[in-house]
Amino acid sequence: MPTASTEKRSTRYDLNRAKVVDENFVAYVQSCIHKGDWPVPPLLDKPIVPQSEITGQDVIQIFESQATSRLIDIVARQMRARNEGYYTIGSSGHEGNALVGRLTRYTDIAFLHYRSGAFMCERARQLPNIDFIRNTILGIAAAREDPVAGGRHKVWGSLELNVPPQTSTIASHLPKAVGTAMSIARAKRLGANGHRPGDMIVVCNFGDASANHATAQTAFNAAASAAHQRLPVPILFVCEDNGVGISVGTPPQWIESQFRARHGLTYFQANGLDVVEAYSTVEKAIDYCREKRRPVFLHLKTVRLMGHAGTDPETEYHSWATIEGNEAKDPLLRTAQYAIELGLMTPTETLYRYESIRNRIVSEAHAAAKSPKLIDSQDVLKALAPLSLGAVGLEATRCPDHEARVEIFGGEPLLPELRPPKPMPVLINWGLHDILIKYPQSIIFGEDVAKKGGVYYVTKELTKKFGVGRVFNTLLDETTFLGLCIGAAHVGLLPIPEIQYLAYYHNAQDQIRGEAASLQFFSNDQFRNPMVIRIAGWAYQKGFGGHFHNDNSIAALRDVPGLIIATPSRGDDAVKMMRTCMALAAVDGRVVAFIEPIALYKEKNLHEDKDQGWIFSYPKPDEAIPLGSGAIYHEDATDMTILTFANGTHMSLRAAKILRDKHNIRARVVDLRWLSPLNETFIIEQSLATGNVLVVDEGRRSGSVGEAILALLMESCSRKVHARRINALDTFIPLGPAADYVLPTMPDVVTAAVDLMKTSH
Repeated sequence: MPTASTEKRSTRYDLNRAKVVDENFVAYVQSCIHKGDWPVPPLLDKPIVPQSEITGQDVIQIFESQATSRLIDIVARQMRARNEGYYTIGSSGHEGNALVGRLTRYTDIAFLHYRSGAFMCERARQLPNIDFIRNTILGIAAAREDPVAGGRHKVWGSLELNVPPQTSTIASHLPKAVGTAMSIARAKRLGANGHRPGDMIVVCNFGDASANHATAQTAFNAAASAAHQRLPVPILFVCEDNGVGISVGTPPQWIESQFRARHGLTYFQANGLDVVEAYSTVEKAIDYCREKRRPVFLHLKTVRLMGHAGTDPETEYHSWATIEGNEAKDPLLRTAQYAIELGLMTPTETLYRYESIRNRIVSEAHAAAKSPKLIDSQDVLKALAPLSLGAVGLEATRCPDHEARVEIFGGEPLLPELRPPKPMPVLINWGLHDILIKYPQSIIFGEDVAKKGGVYYVTKELTKKFGVGRVFNTLLDETTFLGLCIGAAHVGLLPIPEIQYLAYYHNAQDQIRGEAASLQFFSNDQFRNPMVIRIAGWAYQKGFGGHFHNDNSIAALRDVPGLIIATPSRGDDAVKMMRTCMALAAVDGRVVAFIEPIALYKEKNLHEDKDQGWIFSYPKPDEAIPLGSGAIYHEDATDMTILTFANGTHMSLRAAKILRDKHNIRARVVDLRWLSPLNETFIIEQSLATGNVLVVDEGRRSGSVGEAILALLMESCSRKVHARRINALDTFIPLGPAADYVLPTMPDVVTAAVDLMKTSH
């Protein structure tokens, strides 16, 4: 192994370690020029060492990829110093991952972390039309021409190379990688995998520090559990172990002790600092994963050079001896040593290639600095939440195959639209039947959704009619099945996961906020992972609950850019809204949260016992409610407008009757139905129609939609509208009757409405 020169005291304590690492490499190669004769070059297409398939051509090309990745890191820091680049987290020391890029196929979908420059350079070699250097520099410069993210972020990604871009820094990409691997066989059976090879695998790399994260542990557990059941999970976990997470060291042998004998994972270890030594092991790991269809843990030893990023003064936590010791392990030096000592390249040729790559990167950096950037907010946002209203409307009202419906429902007379009115769960269940018929690539999964039919039996008999390949149970872990949801969409499936209770979403919210909903933004809408997440939510359950079964907080959902939030208040609306949600996913790749009010599942009455005022007929298959379309009850009422949703709709309709009968106040009740994005035009119109607005929001006072509605009215029509709101208090929901002390009640609505009218101008 070559040793970096440390003779010059002036460079030993130089804080610019990128400059030192660069100079060390050049100095080593130059020192080889004067050593005398070099061996006759071997045949480049023949193996160069025993018990290995690595050839001289492999070494030369891997060297080029490693050098390219290294020099991009160096130039990126120079760009930042000139304020021409905006990203300095590099791959230096991790260039051994070029082997994984070389030995896997570009058809193997790869979820990568940020130190994957050499991997991407090698993978790009598989398609001659990919200009890796130019594409990467454009990303660093936040250029509009960046073919990955369009200037929105520097991410590793490529549609052609099957690398979905992401910004995962704490292993949050591992669950979706496992989900993809678990979905390959299912997508093939359902005819949804397109032209993807049947023996494709999933590549997922991450650092040793990230392996400790709960999200990573979830992924390992899910993969091992599936493998234990002999289900195919062809995923190659690549742990690039550099021994440190920013400044926190990983205990020696920690990764090996945790994963060498872990049940369900087949462990391989390779020295990523020496590509010749590691070649056979990496090749065996990939072949095992591809042939056995089982999860593999490849432990690749690496080193981190030049600190965590350009802003990281490594001297604050590492000694000079440690820093120099790591630099002496430089994998690029080792590859150059092989090339020179085996006669694959002369020292002069090695240095020429290195400097030629540098010159190309510098040239691209100067060009990228002058390239156009994103010009305004619309330019930034256009990829976040595509919306093709016309196409979505046509898709939402497209009918499922009639003959298939007759067969599934058991005969023409048993078609749901011909049956008597039913409560919400029955109508949603029938609606899911129709969706599974209409979308053969759709799948439904979650905790207890199969034989049991869900906690509230909303998915009853779906497994029996459509099979376990399409409606199935998962591990009791929301991170796992939301990761499965993302991964399934990556291979052509249309997932409909069920989260049992709204509170359970918070266990795994980063899978939606950080991964699913960000994909179109960071890929310039080249990649999509459509899904409709069914969530049983809101409060007002009687006889069961406490906070985890009566959660009324949607702040974490409203915080997700681009996420659509739909919440029906009645069964027929639920079916028609779900059809639109599915169309939004199928047409525009949207991520949708569909919150079903648990307390209204079994509700049949509106004003009196047995009045049957809250059961409805199943809507015809060509009926749908467009995104943003609300419902108006008592539209002729001109005294006041009650803006509400979900349980609030039922409650406000009851209150409106009392207001009319006892207080001579005529109130129109407006069910918003869609909580994100809010239909601001509709809200303003309905507010101006009466001039008096009461917002009945069952969510907490802080973070729910009531805040947004009042802000909208204040900004748009404060002089024409007199408005107030009632909310739940900022607290968790207690058990039993005590819940009524912290949630809006029907008497509260009446009282607030009367008070509003008394103070009306």
